[in-house]
Amino acid sequence: MEHEIKTLTARLLAHRVVPRADALAKKALLDDIFRAELDKSLAAVGLRLVENPYAEHIAAALLPEMTEPVFGSGDAWLNNNLGLPRDGVALLVILWALIILPKRERQIARVEAGKESQSDMFGAQKPLETGEMVSTGLSEDALYADFGKALGGRTRFNANLGRLVNLGFVVRRNRWLDEGPMLDLMIDYAQLAPRIIEGALADVLLRREGREALADKRAPEAIQQDIEDENGEDGIASAGPLFDLPPDDAADGEVR
Repeated sequence: MEHEIKTLTARLLAHRVVPRADALAKKALLDDIFRAELDKSLAAVGLRLVENPYAEHIAAALLPEMTEPVFGSGDAWLNNNLGLPRDGVALLVILWALIILPKRERQIARVEAGKESQSDMFGAQKPLETGEMVSTGLSEDALYADFGKALGGRTRFNANLGRLVNLGFVVRRNRWLDEGPMLDLMIDYAQLAPRIIEGALADVLLRREGREALADKRAPEAIQQDIEDENGEDGIASAGPLFDLPPDDAADGEVR
């Protein structure tokens, strides 16, 4: 067992991620005694195993109490410990929301991508799928068209996207972006999902619903004037930033 633990630990450090289908990864997830010894070995050097049943890989990350001793030499780690600028963090969160949130809905419903409209009497008994069966990517051009200008323009967008590819958050193929091995591992779904679903998205929907509710009660000229006041001269809605990020050296959560 000691040799297997050393081997798995070394692979986690060398490759950053190990597929769940790997024999040693399966043993770490299914064998309680092996897992306890692995956790003990990782904790001895300030690390912990990161895994969740919705992700295709496992990885190692710092223990929470080790974050400041390792990254606390400057203030940047308070924003994130990957060295990403604030527009890079915003791009990461947008990619996570567009790829992981729909994926999780399919996984919970036991529905494969492209078959959301089909009913399955025995869907709840299906095994939990991961990978391409439930995770769909998105067009890089469509992503830039929607968020590129807000994220600093083409140069900044490409630079930050390249960083996220190198860090393993996304896979870039022929201007198509797919989920990388780190995207569903290194971001805490339980913390971020409510902030997006009940926070930024809820605020946008409430504004839209409120405007539609007033449409039948007010004169068209008054409604048009309100829209112009809110949107400005260029006709682009100024609902505020989707992610209100502080300066690069300020605290705003943490990517593990």
